[in-house]
Amino acid sequence: MTEGHYPRDLAGYGRRLPDPQWPGGASIAVTFAVNYEAGGELSVLHGDDTSEGMLNDIGFPAVIGARSMLAEAAFEYGSRRGIWRLLDAFESRGLQASILAVVSGLKHNPEFVAAIAEGGHELVSHGWRWIDYQHVDAATERQHIADAVAEITRLTGSPPVGWMTGRPSPDTRRLLIGHGGFLYDRDSLNDELPYWLHEHGHDHLVVPYSYETNDNRFNENSGFSTADDFFHYMRDAFDVLRAEGRAGQPRMMSIGLHDRLIGRPGRIGGLTRFLDHIQSFDDVWVCTGQQIAEHWRTTHPPRG
Repeated sequence: MTEGHYPRDLAGYGRRLPDPQWPGGASIAVTFAVNYEAGGELSVLHGDDTSEGMLNDIGFPAVIGARSMLAEAAFEYGSRRGIWRLLDAFESRGLQASILAVVSGLKHNPEFVAAIAEGGHELVSHGWRWIDYQHVDAATERQHIADAVAEITRLTGSPPVGWMTGRPSPDTRRLLIGHGGFLYDRDSLNDELPYWLHEHGHDHLVVPYSYETNDNRFNENSGFSTADDFFHYMRDAFDVLRAEGRAGQPRMMSIGLHDRLIGRPGRIGGLTRFLDHIQSFDDVWVCTGQQIAEHWRTTHPPRG
């Protein structure tokens, strides 16, 4: 860090937000990010020295040096069953989501790849692996970015325009900008509207994600125990953001979902009730991350 330069922005937009001018005069943009991570998690099958112990829903700890059949099965539940329940919830209501797919696992489920396109959903790269990149060296992370883009291009015919690592390293954004081709990334939790960065000689758009309006709080009952817990929390957050939008400062609500969490029969009702709630209003724009990025780039291009 150079003298007098602090590489974080703690002020952001300040008290008065810019008018996003959402399509149709919407008071709020709601975007759903569906995480598909099976096949990319920690496993000795993937060359790791331990099994996965995070967000596996069953509270089973990591196993060192061996496969954990229970952890693997919890992830497989999402890719085998939960993801279809989620797609049904959206598609039966005419809605599209952003699918954040870990690419090393995605390639093993061609039916799901086809369903993303058929449903009009956005395919976002969630990285080559579902691992914490905090201490992964830059050369390896750079290669993983390239591998993920190449594989999505092979599977779909087009490269992804959105990216979210989930657990990025200090190098991630620099490496994404260096690779090129992305409209935006979602590796930030710090705001309720998109914003521009000027880094490494490029203007780069960030569409913030949320670990708060997120079903990850079902994991080991760390906040949500029932479908009603999820519905009430999401509804309350939405109602506040919509009211603020109607008062003159439209917002964005980013909702994170996981096929192996909210895709369970006892939890999906919280999502479907929430979808019905937001569709009962005519000033809500339900959109993908790509749609938000394209709108923001047109309506609020980078200055200079």
